Amino acid sequence: MNLRRVDNPPNPYLSDHCEWLEEPPEAHIEVFEEASGSILSHNDSPDLPFNWSVNPYRGCQHACAYCYARPYHEYLGYGAGTDFETKLIVKRNAPELLRDAFRKRGWKGECVNFSGITDCYQPIEASYGITRGCLEVCIERRNPAIVVTKSFLVARDADLLSALDATAGARVILSIPFADAATARLIEPQAPTPARRFEAVRRLCEFGVPVGVFVSPIIPGLNDTDVPRILEEAVAAGATSAGMTALRLPGSVEHVFLSRLKQVMPLRAKKILSRIRDIRGGDTDESRFGHRMRGTGPYWESIRDLFNISRKRFGLTSFDHPKAIPPDPAQFDQVESNKSDRNQLRLDFESGS
Repeated sequence: MNLRRVDNPPNPYLSDHCEWLEEPPEAHIEVFEEASGSILSHNDSPDLPFNWSVNPYRGCQHACAYCYARPYHEYLGYGAGTDFETKLIVKRNAPELLRDAFRKRGWKGECVNFSGITDCYQPIEASYGITRGCLEVCIERRNPAIVVTKSFLVARDADLLSALDATAGARVILSIPFADAATARLIEPQAPTPARRFEAVRRLCEFGVPVGVFVSPIIPGLNDTDVPRILEEAVAAGATSAGMTALRLPGSVEHVFLSRLKQVMPLRAKKILSRIRDIRGGDTDESRFGHRMRGTGPYWESIRDLFNISRKRFGLTSFDHPKAIPPDPAQFDQVESNKSDRNQLRLDFESGS
């Protein structure tokens, strides 16, 4: 891992912010283990197509400059910059908590999303196996799931995901926003290369796991022209669906992203920032529900049209939901049979509809 200097924007939840008088120290990875009280998070946002998410980890080693989850680290008293990338928290009891949640009388077997916040297959998953343990619980309880990740490590669990799809329903969505590995490395410094992610698509498809590709986020002026190439390679790897969302820069994410952009692309930063403002009505972010995940204006319309035309050209559908397989009511401690709304997993943020 290429170490960087400690660099965090001011935490809005702390009254003090310290500046280094000299060169800041290198940021080293620290892993903390916690015994969580719960593992299922309920989503109330109308912008997200799922009701429940499972987040085995806090913080993320992938260090993507644009990650919208960075401000969540500030709730813990950490920073949204290098702290988010190096101070990692592992929920060791996540599988047990998930099993307990599925056993509750009120649980209706709704599909769960891995992960709503940070990548459930980031590198420490190779050692801890928390996500794999949670998937085993999903198989045991016949509960459908969808996985969204950037990691090649998801291919390790192709057997589990295939078994889950056969018994309850499963989908894997690989997030691949860049076609060029060099550009990806500048913005997503610790994430696998696009080639490795496409290889993960291939391996999952060999096991019969339904796979889609998520071109997210679209950063206008930077990766919008990558869309046709990404979708073409997605089809070649076996993917059958695709979706996209616009770049979001909530809270401290704006500071982290723009700082990284100016550092690694000093000659292009001004133009990219201008394009971001183009799709956000002159601002850098949009916080309103129903508007956060997509842009507005002529430039965004051209991006949307390019995506929709490319998707149709390569025969990709919008993200679908796990196929409905009636579960065994005996698997759930409830009187009624499972009537989960799997149509919540349409994940067609920008499907042209």
